[in-house]
Amino acid sequence: MEKVFSRTEGLLDKPMHYCPGCTHGIIHRLIAEAMCELDILEETIGVSPVGCTYNNYEYFACDMVQASHGRAPAVGTGIKRVHPERMVFTYQGDGDLAAIGTAEIVHAAARGEKISTFFVNNAIYGMTSGQMAPTTLIGQKTTTSPFGRDPQVQGYPINVSEMIATLEGAVYVERVSVSSFKDIKNAAKAIRKAFRVQQAGLGFSMVEILSTCPTNWGIDPVGAIEWLEENMKKKYPLGVFRGKDLEV
Repeated sequence: MEKVFSRTEGLLDKPMHYCPGCTHGIIHRLIAEAMCELDILEETIGVSPVGCTYNNYEYFACDMVQASHGRAPAVGTGIKRVHPERMVFTYQGDGDLAAIGTAEIVHAAARGEKISTFFVNNAIYGMTSGQMAPTTLIGQKTTTSPFGRDPQVQGYPINVSEMIATLEGAVYVERVSVSSFKDIKNAAKAIRKAFRVQQAGLGFSMVEILSTCPTNWGIDPVGAIEWLEENMKKKYPLGVFRGKDLEV
């Protein structure tokens, strides 16, 4: 029988701990496949801080480093400057990157650090029981906004990609999703492009990936995909915010 699908060599053969319907696993595979396709697996160092993916060093087959909450861009900067020949990526959630790590990501981008950041936005704190995140939508209920996010009380959501794209050191910034087959194919292209930007030594690159969190949203996996399509894409439109005509 012909084998038509198999585990990528970029991932270790270990079951993942994510909740049913969580799309972190899809994103992991896309990054792993990109490293294999670009033949950079053996030269890549990933940085993972605190969040649902704190232990993705158990899944990726490349070298991985653990960072403190929000500090992955700083750790990645240090690694890249000491080992400029290595490929370096950070894998961060919205609570990590857009809250405690805001200064880190802004200044890494402003400095044009030659690293690639994969920013997973599921509009909520996943690992710590579903608190409101900087990306939580207006009206969205969380454990710390039980009546729905009120901009007069909790402020407005942050469009991170649009913000980072204003910085001159950011060479490539794109927002994608993994909520459909078409979106997954586009996400794969964006991830490969972020790595190629780094290979070319052009500067900072970031791919924001809209993701689901069925457990903390209180929605079944199919419903979570539908909620993302109907709600998150309106607030966080897909597209390239910097580097649209970049040839790499």
